[in-house]
Amino acid sequence: MSLIVKVAEPTDYADAGRVTAEAYRADDLLRRTDGLIDVDYEARLTDAARRAQEAELLVAVDDGQVLGSVTWCPPTSPWRELATHPDQAEFRMLSVAAAGRRRGVGRALVKACLDRARAEGMREVLLSSLPQMTAAHALYREFGFVRAPELDHSPKPHVQLWAFRLRLLP
Repeated sequence: MSLIVKVAEPTDYADAGRVTAEAYRADDLLRRTDGLIDVDYEARLTDAARRAQEAELLVAVDDGQVLGSVTWCPPTSPWRELATHPDQAEFRMLSVAAAGRRRGVGRALVKACLDRARAEGMREVLLSSLPQMTAAHALYREFGFVRAPELDHSPKPHVQLWAFRLRLLP
């Protein structure tokens, strides 16, 4: 495998959006606590071009195929939910296509975000995750993230998110 993580180019947007939405659907992560499917959020996941414009979209590519993506949220991005200080980093919507699972794609995307945070002198990295995203939680713990229940939140009715934190600097 010759996996590379890069900033998405416009030619990657459709594949990145499709991979993200499909990964969330495959893991039944679009179902709200009331049992309904969150079609608005699915549309946000699919709109990779908007994420690339308002944040920064990273993609993991192997042999020209987009296998995963993550949204890096710089301090000026409206996509930030938890990071309220300029020395806090945040990433969102980590997703891996079925073809990329168990191949280190998610790990490579998280590492790219952490490398970016360190290069920019960030004090900590924050992220939100649905409680049922247990595979992602295990991956985050491997990197040293810990639960930050004081930052748990509900961005809209019927959606409850857990927060995680990784301190980089004292």
